Amino acid sequence: MILVKSNPDLEARLSTLSDSDMSEQMDAMEVFNEALRKAGVMKDCDGLRPTREAKRVRFDGPSRTVVDGPFTGDLVAGYWIWELPSLEDAVAWVKRCPNPMPVPSEIEIRPI
Repeated sequence: MILVKSNPDLEARLSTLSDSDMSEQMDAMEVFNEALRKAGVMKDCDGLRPTREAKRVRFDGPSRTVVDGPFTGDLVAGYWIWELPSLEDAVAWVKRCPNPMPVPSEIEIRPI
């Protein structure tokens, strides 16, 4: 699983950008996604709505507490599910990826 990382400051900035501000970046990402599809690597992908639209459920023994977003700390903005023979192959593909954010960003690779 390839996780596109976010944070509260980035989510706030993204909400101020127009579709035209993001169009070049989205076009580059679609070219990358098509390369993944053609290579048979990508099984699924999607972006996530901002955490201001999310909820978390906290567990403590038998109790459950629902917390409304937005949230702080490291956040996930989107994901890909890839099928590759090794973690090194995933790293090589991620290095080819256009920056998924309009600012410096990070992508995390987690085997499943």
